[in-house]
Amino acid sequence: MVITAPPETVFVDTPNVKCDGPTHDHPRVFLTVGHDGFVECPYCDRRFELKPGAKASGGH
Repeated sequence: MVITAPPETVFVDTPNVKCDGPTHDHPRVFLTVGHDGFVECPYCDRRFELKPGAKASGGH
């Protein structure tokens, strides 16, 4: 059985973030935090959460 660490959570001030992951096979992606207050990277599952008081995007 292989035990892996949970995905990293990064707290951000703005809804527009970029992720280029912990490995070299991860492309740089640009993500937008939606009204739910977080977005997860589709490549590495890193979770970006808005800090308290930061304004989310009105998008999806």
